[in-house]
Amino acid sequence: MRELHHFGIPTDRKQKKENYMAGAKLYVTDAADSPNKIEFLRFEEGSPLPKLLKTTAHIAYKVKDLKKEMSGKEILMEPFSPAPGLQVGFVVEEGIPIEFMQQD
Repeated sequence: MRELHHFGIPTDRKQKKENYMAGAKLYVTDAADSPNKIEFLRFEEGSPLPKLLKTTAHIAYKVKDLKKEMSGKEILMEPFSPAPGLQVGFVVEEGIPIEFMQQD
């Protein structure tokens, strides 16, 4: 079962409280700081992340079984761990990125 976590919106404007992810060349905000569950993503030139993620808003869901949710779907980004105890992966559904998040 999917539970809405946040909406990810690419932007080219600097946001308050951005966190930098050096490996991704990405500045990102915490959706928990937004009353609308928005996570802003600001990409540096040369970011290795997929173009679709850099140009299209995404929806993120908390899930119990990340691999099961991603099974049989078009994979945008294989599962990875952006923080201790958290695994995320991206698929494409209805032409947009969908992020699945599994907390250990």
